[in-house]
Amino acid sequence: MRIATWNINGMNARADYVPHWLRAVQPDLVGLQELKMTDDKFPRGQLEELGYHATTFGQKSWNGVAVLSREPVEALQRGLPGQEEQGARLLSVKTPELTFITVYCPNGKSIEHPDYQAKLAWFDALRAYLEEHHDPSEPLVLTGDFNIVPAPIDSWNEAKLSGHIFHTEAERARLDALMAWGLSDAWRTHRPEDPGHSWWDYRAGAFHKRQGLRIDLVLITAPLAARIAGADLSRDWRKKIDGLTPSDHAPVWVDLG
Repeated sequence: MRIATWNINGMNARADYVPHWLRAVQPDLVGLQELKMTDDKFPRGQLEELGYHATTFGQKSWNGVAVLSREPVEALQRGLPGQEEQGARLLSVKTPELTFITVYCPNGKSIEHPDYQAKLAWFDALRAYLEEHHDPSEPLVLTGDFNIVPAPIDSWNEAKLSGHIFHTEAERARLDALMAWGLSDAWRTHRPEDPGHSWWDYRAGAFHKRQGLRIDLVLITAPLAARIAGADLSRDWRKKIDGLTPSDHAPVWVDLG
């Protein structure tokens, strides 16, 4: 089984790019983030032609998450309880094999901005949601754009950025709390020395300068961690293809044996 996560930064802008990637990579389960559209605007028909069912929790112009699946799934939760003001940022579904949760975690903007404290509170609510509704002994995937750099290896310049947004102790403590609940980082488990950068700012030539961050994660419980057969991403999916403009994120995927 191939599971994937991708912040597409607008489904309208990636309407042709996403199908191109699906045909090439052939994932079985995909968590998409930052749809920037309502559910009724989502291009279900186009994706059904490629063999994918779409479960969505959209929002006009902002946020929005979706799950693409080879087989029909049962929607369990749309939105993080108690965090409705933060918008469409969580979608949980049940497949015959596992629970799959895709999240678009708040950015926080900067440590001085009020959104930073709201971001920390959102992560606290996410941990509480897992504790209340799920069991780490069961097969579960929590994937998406976390807007946190887990460790120095995951940043293009930890020395320069330490203490800044995505790199703060408080943010990393929240991510550590999720891991302590019973999750492991599939990418880092399989590729312990590969930075695996998945996001590059559109500005200042960050992509070409290789100034990336690893903020797109696939976190899994122990029953699935034992099945990791591979983990991959390609910078090529952050490049323009046949005139199609890419997202500022590259997709990340993990194979389970």
